[in-house]
Amino acid sequence: MQKLIKNSFWAFIIGCAIFVISNLIYGGFQFESFREALVNFALNQMYSFVLGFSNMYFFDFMERYPWKKTDRIKRIVIGIFGSTTLTLIGLFFLRLLTMVVIYGMPFSEFIDGEKFEYYQFGLWITLTIVTIFHVAYFYNRYQQNKIKEQKVIAGTASAKFDALKNQLDPHFLFNSLNVLTSLIEENPESAQKFTTSLSKVYRYVLEQKDKELVSVDEELEFAKTYMSLLKMRFEDSIVFEVPEKASNPESKVVPLSLQLLLENAVKHNTVTSSKPLHIRIYEAGSDLVVENNLQPKEIVKKSSGVGLSNVMQRYNLLTNRKIDITKEAHRFAVAIPMLTKQITIMETDQSQSRINDSYVRARNHVDELKNFYYSLISYVLVMPLLIYVNYKFLWGIQWFWFPMLGWGIGLLIQAYKVFVKNAVLGSSWEKRKIEQFMREEEDIKKRWN
Repeated sequence: MQKLIKNSFWAFIIGCAIFVISNLIYGGFQFESFREALVNFALNQMYSFVLGFSNMYFFDFMERYPWKKTDRIKRIVIGIFGSTTLTLIGLFFLRLLTMVVIYGMPFSEFIDGEKFEYYQFGLWITLTIVTIFHVAYFYNRYQQNKIKEQKVIAGTASAKFDALKNQLDPHFLFNSLNVLTSLIEENPESAQKFTTSLSKVYRYVLEQKDKELVSVDEELEFAKTYMSLLKMRFEDSIVFEVPEKASNPESKVVPLSLQLLLENAVKHNTVTSSKPLHIRIYEAGSDLVVENNLQPKEIVKKSSGVGLSNVMQRYNLLTNRKIDITKEAHRFAVAIPMLTKQITIMETDQSQSRINDSYVRARNHVDELKNFYYSLISYVLVMPLLIYVNYKFLWGIQWFWFPMLGWGIGLLIQAYKVFVKNAVLGSSWEKRKIEQFMREEEDIKKRWN
């Protein structure tokens, strides 16, 4: 309903504009009576609503159609051709209704007297509106894509930040400190080993905090260190089996994924000397599997958001491959994909395992360059057609200057943004301003610190 009201409003505005323009061109508002002016206004509104709504529904259909990114020229050509066809058909039936039904002209006389010049004004008005629509549509779509891209980048950074906040369960640290307190009194040598292992755990976390992926070998080594802490806490109640090395040294996994899965297994299962928890890590094809015997606790503490869901969220940011979860009567297993450079889909620098800002900027510049060339090609193809239509049917009023100048100014602004780097609002201006504000913010923090 809201869309219908909006479309009706715009159709009315366009009808008013056409009423003014048509009378300025042809009649100069020379009406014999107010009734004649009102009839003329009503006819203009009828034309506007019929032609406007038919073209609006046509463009709604065009927008819902699954166009490819490379179909911009095709979409423009089909849009202009479709609008022209709809306009001509609509004008014919509107003239038929006006002349035959309203003014009582015989049908045969109407057909014999029809000329193309009767359709010229409505046609060039429609083509002008269609041209403006395409410019506005593609510019709006370009802005939406830019906003969407920024939201994806921001969402990825936010998800990474949340994952890093929750990678080590606070309960794990609390329990570890409790174990350390008891070991200091009972076995100082074990307490020293426990402290060393605990420091390695947190050192690893700090080292990997900016990475999307780490090698499987690094993660396996960390898993051994982490399990040594758990074995000091649970002693023989945990049986742990892990391979020494990965079969493919280049394979990678999400950092701390094994720690989160191991802690998840301990959190949700009974771990006692009478019911030991058997945890096994092994490779299965291109997956790394963490498997344990299933002996659920009767009362499980409330989840803190760390564990399996955390690992799944971070994998979803990196690849289309899914984590495989197997739950049987006495067995629970989670298979996480081991990734390589060929199968990761996020544009990351594998040597540094972080988003490469230079690459992202270059990719954005290429996209902007492509959009400019598409707009330029459209301009070169469409404008001669509009000039020809103007010359052929209504050269006394050279209306083609309006779309040519309006669209041309838009192209110049787009070219300035793409090709001018160092001037105000150029392609490098935004980056320089961001860096300037960041430096100023750092200087303020330093002064206060």
